[in-house]
Amino acid sequence: MMTRLLLFLAGCLFSLGIGLWVIFQHFFRTDVPAAIGYTGRFRVLHCVFLLVTTLGNILEKLGICSMPKFIRFLHDSIPRKKDPNVVVTELRIGTIPVRLYKPKAPSGRPRCGIIFFHGGGGLFGSLKLYNNLCCYLSRESDSVVMSVGYRMLPDHRYPSPFYDCISTTIHFLRTLETFEVDPSRVIMCGDSAGGTSATSVCQTLVTQPDLPKIRAQILIYPYLQGFNFQLPSYQQNKYIPFLSWNTVISCMFRYLDIHPSWETTILNGSHVPPEMRKKSEERINVRNIPERFKERGYQYLSPGPFNEIAYLETKQMLWTVNSPLIADDDIIAQLPETLLVSCEFDILRDEALLYKKRLEDQGVPVSWHHIEDGFHGVMLSFDTKPFFFPCSLRILNIVVHFIKDL
Repeated sequence: MMTRLLLFLAGCLFSLGIGLWVIFQHFFRTDVPAAIGYTGRFRVLHCVFLLVTTLGNILEKLGICSMPKFIRFLHDSIPRKKDPNVVVTELRIGTIPVRLYKPKAPSGRPRCGIIFFHGGGGLFGSLKLYNNLCCYLSRESDSVVMSVGYRMLPDHRYPSPFYDCISTTIHFLRTLETFEVDPSRVIMCGDSAGGTSATSVCQTLVTQPDLPKIRAQILIYPYLQGFNFQLPSYQQNKYIPFLSWNTVISCMFRYLDIHPSWETTILNGSHVPPEMRKKSEERINVRNIPERFKERGYQYLSPGPFNEIAYLETKQMLWTVNSPLIADDDIIAQLPETLLVSCEFDILRDEALLYKKRLEDQGVPVSWHHIEDGFHGVMLSFDTKPFFFPCSLRILNIVVHFIKDL
């Protein structure tokens, strides 16, 4: 009896400790702008996020389960309704799982094809989590959607996820007739880290003339560079959920297998060698960001002195495949028409603005939509009634209208 009582008290103290930690993290280390709207809903959602990530980190330290696998298990356990208007087929391309979404209604001609890479920084996200979103895209745009279940942390780091994305894309492009897709209307699409993959794959494919050309790319709050972490959006939004500076560092360091001790060096820009610094400053120039995006506060900070050891340990951050914003002009000029979606309260906001400028300078048609009350990851809330944010549906409808107008 005494043992049970002690275990019960220990469980209560453990739960209380986690609860107090979550409350402290949320109210003392988080910024919740009123302009987001629905701040109560936002706070509850962030507390849930903190709770599951804290439990995941505890389980990882105890050697029971890795934090990414624990969180993916939880979000994949959420029941989801089937869409009666979309046929969902689970396939494998080699060893890579994919889901194919096709409207049930017959079509008189081959459909548009969308290759979709989900976000999550290599830690979160899955085919199941993005299932309803892909159903919506397929149904509303009357398109065939292929969602790619690329390999993820902790078992697989860079370059495995990128190899999965490029290989599934090439296979899809070579077998479009099988999927009843129009070869002239293939679109690359992704959000967050999926947006990174989408644009990196697009840049890679412009050197492959034997494949059908990509008609358009859709990039939703993408991560695009590892050179400058002192952009206005990084300074303004570093404490805003659901992509704070700490989360950016955690995802990036895990994905690229970089030791956490290099955080300050990277934040100061000391990992960028002199020969790359000039090139990056031309392409990642704060002057190319409209002044209105600096009004919430911005202070220019000069990069620190070059640290060669830091560069050798982190140089994969600077490779074009992981920093597609700094690709050469001749590559950028060959990219297809682009839809860019940025959110005001997103630490990655300015990367989309800078990529927009680079694309426009090279004559690439760009449609840009800025969501004034948006935050990173908000699109996934479009079908979650307790945590629904109206701007999530606006983003999806922007994407659907863009596809229909191609």
